[in-house]
Amino acid sequence: MSTTAVIVDAVRTPLAKGKPGGAYSEIHPVDLHSTVLKALVDRTGIDPAAVDDVISGAVGQVGEQSGNTARWALLAAGFPESVPGVTVDRQCGSSQQALHFAAQGVIAGAYDVAIASGVESMSRIPIGSQTLGKDFAGPRVHAKYGLVPQGISAELIAHKWDLSRARLDEFSAESHQRAARAWKNGLFDSQITKVNDLGVDETIRPDTTAEVLAGLRTAFRDEHWETRFPELDWRITAGNSSPVNDGAAAVLVTSEEAANRLGLTPRARVHSFAVAGDDPIFMLTGIIPATRKVLAKAGLSIQDIDVFEVNEAFAPVVLAWQKETGADLAKVNVNGGAIAIGHPLGSSGARLMTTLLNNLEQTGGRYGLQVMCEAGGLANATVIERI
Repeated sequence: MSTTAVIVDAVRTPLAKGKPGGAYSEIHPVDLHSTVLKALVDRTGIDPAAVDDVISGAVGQVGEQSGNTARWALLAAGFPESVPGVTVDRQCGSSQQALHFAAQGVIAGAYDVAIASGVESMSRIPIGSQTLGKDFAGPRVHAKYGLVPQGISAELIAHKWDLSRARLDEFSAESHQRAARAWKNGLFDSQITKVNDLGVDETIRPDTTAEVLAGLRTAFRDEHWETRFPELDWRITAGNSSPVNDGAAAVLVTSEEAANRLGLTPRARVHSFAVAGDDPIFMLTGIIPATRKVLAKAGLSIQDIDVFEVNEAFAPVVLAWQKETGADLAKVNVNGGAIAIGHPLGSSGARLMTTLLNNLEQTGGRYGLQVMCEAGGLANATVIERI
């Protein structure tokens, strides 16, 4: 008899601006992370000593987020010393990968109870800090591919899929409007644990319109990239890209048997999961093969999915994915996405799963699909089934 992994609960902080002066910029990332771990215990009543492992994502594993930050966060949350923790790095998909590892551990019988979580304090550990200015790919990779920054990848995607600047800005404005509506209507309330007085995701701009975004200058155009890619007409701005953020999120995963034994009520099954790779120059398109792969594993079609969470690293990422998969955009990021809510790197996977779980329940759907683009042309995809 196979073991099924179930999600008992999921929680996140509101997301703060990831820069000095942001709402969490004076909070150590270990303490920020510990908030969601403690919240899972408080919300479910589980004895933290029953947790077999805490698997956490973090991208900037340097300075205050180094040294296996998961271990320090669980101790800061008051878990007993007997509970282990490990920190993983699959770039932006790190905490979604943590969820996959937790579910795999449960399915294999290695875990009864696990927590998948993530943290990123971009105000204290700025993006790219972990490289220390060094080349992380090496000369052989550069000789083969000629790597580019993610912003250039987004430009290449917009060009290849013929996504106009107006369409990108329209999509981005809608993300803000959906997120603002969700907060106003209380749709995020059940997934939130507060850290301080921040009561809403700090980067949502309710009054943003496509016309306002059209006035922003492009973010990545310069002489070097113009020379290398003369075909580009430059469409990516700060307004149709995700911001930098601070935040944390956590998901409690158990076997069905353990949930019954511990008196916990599962909310969804981890139905299927997959990881895929794609062209590291386009980089952010891995979500297309990952979606196809996870649907094939699940035995489902795109039409079977009731709600989607597709990380809005850049607007063209989601729109190119939609063109390739045929997904109904009315079911995608129904309460806004990362362009508005924010993208705190290592915690975004767990944040998206927290939101997906709640969206699935609020819409009465059966299946939800989450997919996340990641540096290097990688992507994680997860299908959950509401119980």
